[in-house]
Amino acid sequence: MRNSMEMGSYIESVLNRIGMKPIELANRIGVDRSTVTRYLKGTRKISMEDVPKIANAIGINPMELLMDENDKKPTNVIDISQRTVKIPVLGEIACGDPILAEENYEDYRDELAESLPAGELVYLKAKGDSMSPTIPSGSFVLVRAQSDVENGEIAAVLVNGNTEATLKRVKKQGDVIILMPDNSAHQPYIVDKNNPAKIIGKAIRFTQDL
Repeated sequence: MRNSMEMGSYIESVLNRIGMKPIELANRIGVDRSTVTRYLKGTRKISMEDVPKIANAIGINPMELLMDENDKKPTNVIDISQRTVKIPVLGEIACGDPILAEENYEDYRDELAESLPAGELVYLKAKGDSMSPTIPSGSFVLVRAQSDVENGEIAAVLVNGNTEATLKRVKKQGDVIILMPDNSAHQPYIVDKNNPAKIIGKAIRFTQDL
């Protein structure tokens, strides 16, 4: 909370900004000019009764007059930019039996730019429980477009002639690639010439709407 000198200084800065003279403020709040002068110098304490009068006269909220910037925000937060970007949401991606993946945007999700990794990004909506409990069904999975991932990472993969998409953990054993579910109730998908697959991106993180 501001002390008398800080309140006086703040009032004076507002008066300068709006082009109001101290005598006009005095007239508006019903005191003489000398009282306002002492307010501005911090030599006279502003009563709680006069705070809303002064605030109203100069067009601010009473709390703005009483509180400084440190009082207005929690002490355990970090200031960040409010610049947001829209990330497109593509068709649903299967976590279980693969489903048709339509290459069109269904929606957009707003994200703070500072929280995003570099690269081309899309959201895919997970469906099914084959990646549970790592990725719950219904969650939105942020995917960075790339043609390969490291062994053990989760990827969005096109299968069945690039017509369907699935989300699986990629295991590499020599020349063999296996798409592994995290849920042991589901079977792995072995990639070979009869069952081709194409990695389209790496899963970065997921979010859920309540």
